[in-house]
Amino acid sequence: MNLKGQQAAKYLSAPDATKAGLLIFGADAMRVALKRQEAILALVGPEGEAEMRLTRLPAADLRRDGAALSDAIRTQGFFPGPRVAFVEEATDGLAPMLANALREWRPGDAVIVVTAGNLTGKSALKKVFDDSGSAVSIGLYDDPPSREEIEAELKRAGLRAISPEAMTDLGVLARALDPGDFRQTLEKIALYHWGIDTPLGSDAVAACAPATIDTEVDDVIHAVAERDQRQVGALMRRLEGQGVAPVTLCIGAMRHFKALHAAATDGGGAANGLLRARVFGPRRDRMLRQLQGWRVPVLEWALGELLETDLTLRSSSRAPTMAVMERALIRLAMAPK
Repeated sequence: MNLKGQQAAKYLSAPDATKAGLLIFGADAMRVALKRQEAILALVGPEGEAEMRLTRLPAADLRRDGAALSDAIRTQGFFPGPRVAFVEEATDGLAPMLANALREWRPGDAVIVVTAGNLTGKSALKKVFDDSGSAVSIGLYDDPPSREEIEAELKRAGLRAISPEAMTDLGVLARALDPGDFRQTLEKIALYHWGIDTPLGSDAVAACAPATIDTEVDDVIHAVAERDQRQVGALMRRLEGQGVAPVTLCIGAMRHFKALHAAATDGGGAANGLLRARVFGPRRDRMLRQLQGWRVPVLEWALGELLETDLTLRSSSRAPTMAVMERALIRLAMAPK
């Protein structure tokens, strides 16, 4: 039986212990590992491994010793409770062995949990689990987590009261980060918000979110977008003294102005456009204010200027690169509204 979407998410959080097996597969190894961890924890509990009710069976070992799987499924340990035989990194070559194990499985045997990489629709391993009346297969794809999955992660991290704005920002974060980094960020937010009675807000999300560019680089780009020419010059001197590469500044500026352009041309409104560009928290509010001074044609001209500057910086030109970058930023700061 193959499960998808919300059915799959619910099953992984509370697998049926009366089913013989569960196959979790996908291209993202971290996402597969996290969901496998969640499913096994639900089956054997937090003490399952310590009580030796979890047997790990690397696929490479099973190829040398096929009887190890049968032993792990049937052997009763000293501690009572449900058991799991975990087969890691399986491939289609193990399909016949796993088909036999599922066919011979009886109530009271260990549940067979199998992980695999990306499997096609014709995969023999996937077919074994799909066609078995006593097993479940779940594919994990690159789709961003649903709201329900994010809420489940929040509860697991100890967060329950969340403002709608913070939930929107977390949705953006979930699409921008890989699953492992997203979970670590949620844990960091939970610690940051520990003991605070008010609902989690956007400011806490922004404070704990991984930075995309250095703060001072961000400062000079904001100064350009706000047409603060004097501040641009002062910040450039500081960044030059710190050894910041001109190319780093150019990449950051292009990212910023692309986000402004996306917001200015988004049919759903500027705020929606910035969310699509993965901008949230106080930075989003600041960029919304900046948009009031930039028309779409001027933003397109600015992106053209930055592209030309990037090509110059990466060329064999002997022009002083920091001076080239500073000139481009000051030109942008002087652009007509």
